[in-house]
Amino acid sequence: MKMSTSFVCQECGYESPKFLGRCPECGLWNTLKEFKVQNSKLTADSFSNAPIKQIKISDVNFEEGKKISTYFSEMDEVLGGGIVFGSVTLLAGDPGIGKSTLLLQVAINMSKTKDVLYVCGEESESQVKLRAQRLSKNLKPNKLFLVSSTDPDKITSLIEETKPSFVIIDSIQTMQSQNLEGLSGSVGQVRYSTTQFIKIAKTLNIPVFLVGHVTKEGMVAGPMVLSHMVDTVLFLEGEKNTGTRILRSLKNRFGPVDEVGIFSMEPEGMTEVLNPQSLFLNKENNQSGSVLTVTLEGTRAFLIEIQALAVYSRLPMPRRVASGIDFRRLEVILAILQKHANLRVDSMDIFVNVAGGFKLTDRASDLSIALAIYSSLKNITMLKTVAIAELGLLGELRTPPLLDKRIKEAKKLGFGKIISPVKFKNIREVVKDS
Repeated sequence: MKMSTSFVCQECGYESPKFLGRCPECGLWNTLKEFKVQNSKLTADSFSNAPIKQIKISDVNFEEGKKISTYFSEMDEVLGGGIVFGSVTLLAGDPGIGKSTLLLQVAINMSKTKDVLYVCGEESESQVKLRAQRLSKNLKPNKLFLVSSTDPDKITSLIEETKPSFVIIDSIQTMQSQNLEGLSGSVGQVRYSTTQFIKIAKTLNIPVFLVGHVTKEGMVAGPMVLSHMVDTVLFLEGEKNTGTRILRSLKNRFGPVDEVGIFSMEPEGMTEVLNPQSLFLNKENNQSGSVLTVTLEGTRAFLIEIQALAVYSRLPMPRRVASGIDFRRLEVILAILQKHANLRVDSMDIFVNVAGGFKLTDRASDLSIALAIYSSLKNITMLKTVAIAELGLLGELRTPPLLDKRIKEAKKLGFGKIISPVKFKNIREVVKDS
């Protein structure tokens, strides 16, 4: 078979036809490694020798709406209605967050009607079966096939031979080809393995899911080009000690990128949370320091409880602790309260938490954070109060996007007292009315 050789930087993925001591892209020394690519029979027949011809877009055959269900309505919605045939999806997330658990449940559900191949790169077949027995009470009859291998060339040959309906690679960072120098997880190995799986997916029209690791900064591990190569990038996030898991779409060629799916990690595996209010809302709470807000995730609006605690501090620099919100945003809100609401927060320890372990980035929650701090500081109970507004540095209330939809959601759940820019102009008016 014909071999091609190039040199790939193991740090940034820069490719050169000859060896270079220093990478011209990232500037690091001795990072270029030899990259040997063996052209398989599938690649040659399907791509290299195929004649190139143009075709009108109106003449392209496409069956609209034909997608594969994951049997999780939350996941289907994030994917844009289901899995597209021939697509390659990358699922990333922190270690132990539940990536393999979620995909194994999808594989078990789909295997009742379709042939599913689960590639165990990190575990043995017996370990995967042990986990599958915990997730499903009945594994028979099904069409779920396991293979323990880290060689992408052998795996693509197996896929070409068996032609399953769905393939899961767990994980892409464990793949290591003999045609390429470097250890598994290196830029060259990840790039080569992903290329092979993309080619087999597009050629045989088989959807492929890749499990990806993340760096300590929370980014997808491997070359940045990995995210550009695949069709869809999903990210599973959440606090490990709460059990709440949020599936986000960071990139999707076949659907929206602003939808989220909410799951809960239970002993029997991942379960869908069709009513997010049950996780993030406590209607029976009648203590001070609790205010509700309405946040938007994609097209979905749901209520979230903001909790705050303000206590007198004996420290020269009072503590500021934020969980679920940006710490720097909390400092800005405290400065606004002290300047425009005349609240002495400079001598108080302030603790703010988003109930349910949710990470809140919506600026519409600014007013609810401020009122929760005010409620705790003055020991005032704000029962069934929903605050929706962004705070400006001058203390004014700014109208957030889709305010009418947020107010409608709050009223639908029975909350009558809604504080928003519709009735109030600034934080001073809100504090006087409370």
